[in-house]
Amino acid sequence: MAEIKVRERWGSRIGVILAVAGSAVGLGNFLRFPGNAAQNGGGAFMLPYFISLLVLGIPMCWAEWTMGRYAGVRGFNSAPAIYTVIWRNRISKYFGSLAVLIPLVIYMYYVLIEAWCLGYAINYLTGSLMLGSDASKYSAFFANFVGIESDGALLAEGNRTWLLVLIGVFVCNFILIYRGVNKGIETFCKVAMPIMIVLGLIVLLRVLTLGTPDPTKPDQSVIGGLGFMWNPHPEKLWDFQTWLAASGQIFFSLSVGFGIIVNYASYLSEKDDLALSGLTSCSMNEFFEVCLGGLITLPAAFIFLGVAASGFTGSTFALGFQALPNVFAMMPAGQFFGFLWFFMLFVAAITSSVSMLQPVIAFLEEGFALKRHASAAVLGVLSAMGCLFVLYFSKNLVALDMMDFWVGSVALFMLAMIQSFLYAWMFGIKRGDEELHRGAHIRIPWVVQLMLKFVVPVYLAAIFIGFCYQKLPSFDKPEFETSARHAASLSDGLLSESLAAEFAKRELILPEEPAVLRERGGAADESWRIVDASENLLYRIVPGPDGLVIKSRQPGYVESISRSRVATLTVLFISVLFGFVLVLVHIAGRRWQAEGRFENIPA
Repeated sequence: MAEIKVRERWGSRIGVILAVAGSAVGLGNFLRFPGNAAQNGGGAFMLPYFISLLVLGIPMCWAEWTMGRYAGVRGFNSAPAIYTVIWRNRISKYFGSLAVLIPLVIYMYYVLIEAWCLGYAINYLTGSLMLGSDASKYSAFFANFVGIESDGALLAEGNRTWLLVLIGVFVCNFILIYRGVNKGIETFCKVAMPIMIVLGLIVLLRVLTLGTPDPTKPDQSVIGGLGFMWNPHPEKLWDFQTWLAASGQIFFSLSVGFGIIVNYASYLSEKDDLALSGLTSCSMNEFFEVCLGGLITLPAAFIFLGVAASGFTGSTFALGFQALPNVFAMMPAGQFFGFLWFFMLFVAAITSSVSMLQPVIAFLEEGFALKRHASAAVLGVLSAMGCLFVLYFSKNLVALDMMDFWVGSVALFMLAMIQSFLYAWMFGIKRGDEELHRGAHIRIPWVVQLMLKFVVPVYLAAIFIGFCYQKLPSFDKPEFETSARHAASLSDGLLSESLAAEFAKRELILPEEPAVLRERGGAADESWRIVDASENLLYRIVPGPDGLVIKSRQPGYVESISRSRVATLTVLFISVLFGFVLVLVHIAGRRWQAEGRFENIPA
């Protein structure tokens, strides 16, 4: 029988806490959270947010810590092997394929965003991002910087300087992961996390002492900015979207379902305190998210941009890379604070991205007995291919968006549901409670175990179903009703000038030459479609009680894929990669079986 041993260990309790907190603290804390809160009720958002934290976030983190440590002390570190230890069934290892795929694919695009942050920090050092108060200049800078205008734009002559930054960031991640759990990840996070706290507090102090920069706009003050972010809108509590957004934010923020925590926990010993360490890492993440992200990003934008800041809350990239540079341009010593802010985002991003590499490295080492340099080389080739795919297909960030949705959202929910099932029903809450309290200095109430068995799976299923219901299907959104006299102008061909004017009056966007087509199977006095040059549906015109009702087409992700060649290619790329990972897991499983790795481990 092959010798079973744990390859690595964390050097200290504070080291693993900082590493787990570092994997959770990222761009979502500083950009996604403020936008989510502002859009979904402000202060009222915090009620479902904290309920989700207590019911979903912390219990699921404890479950992942428990399963990871339990398998780790028995000599297993990769998710496919850990899941096999938890559930002695030949199919369990295949569920672990998601825990390998998810961090790998997320890294492929996350490292690009990480390089954006460093690139912006460098541009602040050189003064290239001090473009005045014209917001359009910052939008144009971002579009050119990330190649939004066309695929392959970043590979064209004159746009290649940023590629050096990307290569440097990519190499930096692999240097850290090559050095291992203790000498690489832990050592880096011990330095990076305090740096983030110091930089965040400096920027926060600057924002909170801005006062009212423009006396002619007394509402645009620190108090007004905090109110814009935190004033409660109780009516939002009755909106399912608020609860969905709050649960999703906790879900992403704590790295639940990434396959990272179970891997990190596998390097703990039986003497380590899971209960306190898990609670501490969650608390640290909440400090960064609520106390820093919630008090800096949107309040600062509101102070200088006023209600115009609300236009950026729907997009993480717009808020972080277009609105805030405009803010720093108008802020005293803005160049210095702009550099600190984006360098802090870079540090936060790299603590997250390096954690995404470790689960894959662990699988390659454990599944195929590869040495560190060989596993790092294989992972480097795989992740570089995906990174180049996203880099090349940069137009409108379609490839990045598709990867983020299908892997960073849908697959994440699926893995979290799988892990909750494995813990509660296969591992068992009684054994889980015993393992959680082995070496613990605090006592976790038994009700937490009951929640993990009965509440969390239902909660996750409800979130997942609601998420898919809102994001996957397409729907028609009523925009306005107009006079029936326009019906006479409807015919196959171009849209009439009079009806086009109705769209312009309501600031609804039309393509340059909108075409009108009769709905298939419809009569002349019934429904019509307005399509673009590729015959993609943009609007429907249907009879209403007093005239014509105009409905805009809101394409879901399924329809978006069929509309876009790049989206289709991205989904195909993810599918092929998933198939490849499944094959690797199958081969590794056969190898473990031949070695008898699980023979002396009780089911």
